[in-house]
Amino acid sequence: MKNSSFYIAGGVLTVAIIVLYILLFTYKSSVKGNAERNLSSLLSDSSVTLPIGYVNVDSLLMNYNFAKDLNESLLRKQESTRATLNQKEGQVRSAAADFERRLRNNAFLSEEKAQQEQTRILQMDQEYQQLAERLTQEFMLEQEKMNIQMEDTIKARMKEFNLDKNYEIIFSNRTTSTILFADKKYDITRDVIDFLNGKYAPVSGN
Repeated sequence: MKNSSFYIAGGVLTVAIIVLYILLFTYKSSVKGNAERNLSSLLSDSSVTLPIGYVNVDSLLMNYNFAKDLNESLLRKQESTRATLNQKEGQVRSAAADFERRLRNNAFLSEEKAQQEQTRILQMDQEYQQLAERLTQEFMLEQEKMNIQMEDTIKARMKEFNLDKNYEIIFSNRTTSTILFADKKYDITRDVIDFLNGKYAPVSGN
């Protein structure tokens, strides 16, 4: 009888454990399902915005006054470089054309004089090539310097911009970014442009 009671008690305990396990599993599934439904409802609610945002960089660079001023400065340097090189190239071409004309007309007093003039023109062309390489390198360095200046300025301003916005993450939509799709409600480009322009005081003379 004792043994029988023992077996009955053991069986009841086993059943109770199984029931508890089933209830616990059902509860977890229910909680998980409710959480997923709540998250799904939350994300589909157009009135709800998560603490993230993205910036359309092309639009930013087109409308940020500092970026426009830097671009205009770079264009002026490019035009100045082009004008200098065009002038130097014109001098070389003119000298070469004059040399060929004089050579055809036997205008040189001696072959030695002709060779000296040819050497002078070749030296002019070499100087032109060196000038073109130097000015091109200077322009590229200036462009890189301005890009770094722009990036540093925007990063510093974005920290200030986010002081009262409380975004957890702000992305850019450049081709190197991880954003393949984003709802328009997360586009904060206009707010960022207005903030940056409000903080920018152009240097006189730009």
